[in-house]
Formats: sequence, structure tokens, C-alpha cells
Amino acid sequence: MQPKSNIVHLPVYQPGKPVEDVKRELGLQEVIKLASNENPFGCSEHVKAAIIEEIGNSNIYPDGASVELTAALAEELGVEPNQIIFGTGSSEIILMINRAFIVPGDETIMADETFPQYKHNAEIENASIVEVPLKEGKHDLPAMLAKVNSKTKIIWICNPNNPTGTIVTLPELTAFLKEVPSHVLVVLDEAYGEYVDDPQFPDGVQLLREHRNLIVLRTFSKIYGLAALRIGYGVGHPDVIRFTNQVREPFNTSRIAQAAAKSALADKAFISYCCDQNKQGINYLSEQFDRLGLSYFPANGNFVMVDVKRSSPEVFDGLLRRGIISRPRWTYYPNHIRITVGTREQNEKFIAALEQALQEAAVQG
Repeated sequence: MQPKSNIVHLPVYQPGKPVEDVKRELGLQEVIKLASNENPFGCSEHVKAAIIEEIGNSNIYPDGASVELTAALAEELGVEPNQIIFGTGSSEIILMINRAFIVPGDETIMADETFPQYKHNAEIENASIVEVPLKEGKHDLPAMLAKVNSKTKIIWICNPNNPTGTIVTLPELTAFLKEVPSHVLVVLDEAYGEYVDDPQFPDGVQLLREHRNLIVLRTFSKIYGLAALRIGYGVGHPDVIRFTNQVREPFNTSRIAQAAAKSALADKAFISYCCDQNKQGINYLSEQFDRLGLSYFPANGNFVMVDVKRSSPEVFDGLLRRGIISRPRWTYYPNHIRITVGTREQNEKFIAALEQALQEAAVQG
């Protein structure tokens, strides 16, 4: 059997190394995973109660249309229910958007170091990929706009950008959207948006009223702490959502995930707590990187991308042997690692391990 020729060369997505594997391979008792931008504070206690209650319905198919969750989210965001679509994480919505809108020969524009699933799913649909270099770690919107032509179908903007953590501001995004032709769909991925406290950060949902060709992606995997349940959503014009819904698999989100997400929306205190703890963590890590003479991108999500002045796999290995899992190997930033902001204790252990790893690398190198 022969697969589609255009997928043969595609890499399989590599998640952060599992804690259990590291413990087993290196014989470690304690391993701290700071590689996948998970919430170190877990999820709301109210969410846990909702999950337990819903387990009793595990024999019943979920609501394929997520009616209750959609209603709750629509009220939260101030949009209509027909403007919302749910997926198994926002990554599935990325897949659905490509599946719904891309045909072979279409062009799609994205940054050259951003969330890799934009490119991966577009390549599956045989699109031509146009990658635009980041400028000081952030999306170069004027350069992206200059690449738009009659073949352009989708533009992807990750805000804050993963892995650099930089943001596109409201004035920058507004000016960009005004110039994008109406035949081009702009996908604004705000997976880490809840963490941002910069007053210039745009709320993509508020821009939907003026831009029919915009869809905003968000997720419950990050600040809400529901990564294991796989649930995220898109918000856009009803037509965009309807077309995307037409390629959605039936029952794609579980009963437990829907119940957990609905409960998570209601617990504002937990979100506030996580934002505060994350900000403290960023401040601590920034101070420590300054002390160590390491440069880093401004952090707006729950992670920091730092230049360790060495080959990132080398530092990754040094950290791994000390029980810290980080994220190395970035195409355009070979000396950078991305580190998730953990608890205070986790952050302190990471810094101690980083110092040791850097000293070890200096002696060897």
C-alpha cells in the first residue's frame, strides 16, 4: 500500500519527553517536566468534582454539538452559539480548518518558528507553505502581508507566539487585518492568551465583529489545566464555523471534557490565582537569567525561551540528567531552550540544575 506522496516526508509530532520514561531511563526518583507548557497547578477543584460526577455517564455518547458548553461559552464571550466550534484541543480545529478550506495548490502563510501543527496539517492537504521569518522573535505582519496573493487561503498568527512567547499588539493586528483581502482566512491562535497582562494585547474575539475572515482559537489545555482531556475551541463568523463543522468528526469531544470545561469557565478565582503565580514565576526566572547573563524573549505565556549560549540538545541532556525536562531543538534558535514556568519550587530546582549544566558544558567545551 502506498500513502499520499505528500505525507511521506512529514515528521511525527514530538511531545515533551514523558516523566515516567526519564525516571526509568536515568534511574531518577524525582523528575520535573517543564517542556509542554502544562499548568503546574493542575485544575480547579470544582472541575475535579464535575469530572467525578460525569464518570457515571461514561456509557453514553457525548453531546456531539456540545450544546450546554457552547451556551455557557457564548454567554462568557458575548457571541452567538453558532459562532463556536469545539475540538479535541485547539489542535484538532487547526486540522479541521485545513481540511475545510485548503485544496492542493493553495498557499498558506505562517511564521518560520511557530506552532508546527499549522504547517503539518497544511502539508497534509497539499498546500504550498509560505514561511516568513520572525522579527526579533515576533510575527513580522507587514512582511506576511506582502506575501499575500490570489492563491493565499489562510494566514496563521500565534499570539503569544509558541515558542518565543512574544505578542502582536492590538494596533499592529488591527492595521494588518484591515489590509488582508476578504478571501483570506486569518487564524488567530490565542492558546496562551489568558496569561497575558500587557494592555496592548488584543482580544481576538472583540475583533470578530469587524472581520468576517477571522477565526480565534483558544484551549482549555493551558491555564485551565485540562490538557489530558483534550478540549479547545474556535470562535468566528457563523459561515466560517459552519464550514469547519462540516468536516468535524462526530462526538469529537467527550462528556467528561465538556463537563470539565463548563465547570472551568465558572471558576474565575482559580484562573486569577494561576495568572498571579505565573507572573511571579516569570519575574523569578527573568531575574535569574539576568544574573546568569542569559538573554531571553519577553515572556507573555506560561513559558520562557532563553538563549543558553550552547547547543540546546547539550543543555537539554545536562538538565535531563538532573531531573529537569525542557524543550530544545528549535530550527532558527539552535542555542535556545523553552522552559515552562513551574511552581516556585520547580523554578528554583530548574535554575540550580541549569547552573550546573552550564558549568559542566563549559568545562567540557
